Amino acid sequence: MSRSDAIAKIETYFDDGGFIADLTRRVAIPTESQNPERMSVLYSYLTDEMQPLFEKMGYRCQILENPREGAGPFLLAERHEGDDLPTVLTYGHGDVVLGYDDQWREGLSPWTLTQEGDRLYGRGTADNKGQHTINIAALQTVLETRGSLGFNSKLLIETGEETSSPGLKQLCEENKELFAADVLICSDGPRLSPQRPTIFLGARGAYNFELDVDLREGGHHSGNWGGLLSNPGVILAHAIASITSATGELYIPEWRPPSIPDSVRNAVHNLVIDGGENAPEIDPDWGEPGLTGAEKVFAWNSFEVLAFKTGNPENPVNAIPPRATATCQVRFTVGVDPEEFIPALRRHLGARGFGMVQATPAKKGYMMATRLDPDNAWVQWAVASIQSTTGKEPAVLPSLGGSLPNDVFADVLGMPTVWVPHSYASCSQHAPNEHMLAPVAREGLQLMTGLFWDLGETPPVWRTAA
Repeated sequence: MSRSDAIAKIETYFDDGGFIADLTRRVAIPTESQNPERMSVLYSYLTDEMQPLFEKMGYRCQILENPREGAGPFLLAERHEGDDLPTVLTYGHGDVVLGYDDQWREGLSPWTLTQEGDRLYGRGTADNKGQHTINIAALQTVLETRGSLGFNSKLLIETGEETSSPGLKQLCEENKELFAADVLICSDGPRLSPQRPTIFLGARGAYNFELDVDLREGGHHSGNWGGLLSNPGVILAHAIASITSATGELYIPEWRPPSIPDSVRNAVHNLVIDGGENAPEIDPDWGEPGLTGAEKVFAWNSFEVLAFKTGNPENPVNAIPPRATATCQVRFTVGVDPEEFIPALRRHLGARGFGMVQATPAKKGYMMATRLDPDNAWVQWAVASIQSTTGKEPAVLPSLGGSLPNDVFADVLGMPTVWVPHSYASCSQHAPNEHMLAPVAREGLQLMTGLFWDLGETPPVWRTAA
């Protein structure tokens, strides 16, 4: 049996409805990790849906309790074929965000997979059940076709990614040997465009914080006191405006990357961002001057105001409000220290007369930025494999624009990380009407089967993980 036989087999799995059947079953399990009443459902997804499949594939499975109290469990499955073979860790998450059942359009439900044309609707289709279903099916197909994988495989499924992966880092820090591997190959996030296979090698970090101007008790009549009392909304608006130009260029030096490495710039120089149907129109003049759109998203930092409130927006009254607050965020890449964000911001605001503006980091902490060098041998190997399968040159993104717990794998476990996404930017991830594109899913099955076949036949130079 050959590589082409394996790819033909996975095509049949999709064309004859096997993929739809597996995903339908998994979407129907309401694994809302943001809902504390779903803890038993999170366990069920691992023990009733995932574990029997992995054991059938010859994996040894164990449920790992979360070291963080009240957080969801993990499933680790391992298939060891030889001490002289490379080991790949494949990661996915079985949890989803809240279903928002009543907000889906008529005829759709978050817990029922519904196909309309090329769209597969349902909560988790894009994030992440559809994506890890593709990768598991590809592994199973290689195993059935060749009789072995030709490498050692570890599968980690967590159930808390949508609540910022509580306990994942601690679990890996305390069990490094258990998760040791030569490379991480997994899937999450969107492609650069629906038509173009994509590889990303890390993720931008996300640092959230609050800005607050609290001047006095209660509001005061704007006629009697207007012109006499300082307005916290105006102060906060000007404070925020001092952070960037009117077009989003960062003014705080500590928030700016020192440079873009040549290998990163070369990887993204010809990339065109295409979110697919219903994607918003890009504002070409927004962000850092002199950078391409791809460089702005995949190799630079950005500041965002996520929410701003002063007074009573739902029912405004003629009063000077006592307080104004804003929730803000820095998306950052490798090369800056997030621990310096708030101290640098306080110095910046103080120097401009905004000492009354309080800056407080978000309680849930932040996600670190990671980036594998695009010249890494694992990257070049993956590019060649995907191109061989699809006939397309995959886009190589040094970092995903969004954030993932990739630092756990790259920094804590010390392995190269190769992500191959099977979604697209306009999938309504985290929103009502979430969906996956059927053509992307089919191509994802093909290219992942080819990738895992090649890993068992012609892997790049690798070292045994310590």
